[in-house]
Amino acid sequence: MIALVGSTGYVGSAFRQLLESKGVAFKTLSGRQIANGSKKDFADALKDAGATFLVNCAGYTGKPNVDACELDKGNCLDGNAVLPGVIREVCGDLSIGWGHVSSGCIFGGERPGGGGWREDDAPNFSFRKPPCSFYSGTKALGEEVLGYKEAERGDGQWPAWEHESSPEGYVWRLRIPFNHLDNPRNYLTKVQSYATLLQATNSLSQLEDFVAACYECVEKQVPYGIYNVTNPGAVTTSQVVDLIKKTGVNGKEFQFFEDEADFMSKAAKTPRSNCVLDESKLRDAGVIMRPVEEALEWSLKNWRKA
Repeated sequence: MIALVGSTGYVGSAFRQLLESKGVAFKTLSGRQIANGSKKDFADALKDAGATFLVNCAGYTGKPNVDACELDKGNCLDGNAVLPGVIREVCGDLSIGWGHVSSGCIFGGERPGGGGWREDDAPNFSFRKPPCSFYSGTKALGEEVLGYKEAERGDGQWPAWEHESSPEGYVWRLRIPFNHLDNPRNYLTKVQSYATLLQATNSLSQLEDFVAACYECVEKQVPYGIYNVTNPGAVTTSQVVDLIKKTGVNGKEFQFFEDEADFMSKAAKTPRSNCVLDESKLRDAGVIMRPVEEALEWSLKNWRKA
């Protein structure tokens, strides 16, 4: 029996559909009620449901984008940092495993030394490594609440991100989700709706691939810890635009900002995370996701209104 927290959101809805398709018994719980309620009530709800594992898809991202988090910091902090801590504590008391949907937006730019940012790298786009958006700061803080902390490697490399003792559950990092259904939360919808785009290179997560990979971690009893759950590879904004036009989804002439400074001065209230994540840890654990360009092309060829 799975307790599913945040079942009505963009990610939570996809997770709910996956569980329904597999015939897995689950009970939905409200993230807001958990964060603002008593731990006893939360524990009682888990016991009454007979939950053996908890999946937390709840969080606060802001609408229409992370700029909104700058104006609603209390709810953003509750959803992204307080809630994971309550889940960790109560599930620990009841000996229930858990999986928490985190974000790759706690990184920015290139990893020193090359390659994508790894799970054992300390975040560089967080309250401890400003500047960052308030959203990204709270997501990094959420991982700290789950027991992760920065530590020196001792060899001059970028600081490590390690658990204070031993991981008690999964931290699944999502990165710019998209799929084939037109939705305000869908990256492909956003690209088509913005008047002007920022040229950047990023890792992405196809939504159905993401939730399937997360559930596969539970099914295969992959060791607990952090996993970058992104489709292998990385793409530029221009590549995404080219695919949108190639598949006939939208043939408009897309405009681009001159650079990030131009974007920040004209269209953003807070810095954005643009980064590439290394997904090899997930692959080495036996959980395979299709390449990002393949996932993008499939989603666009099957594009439709939700």
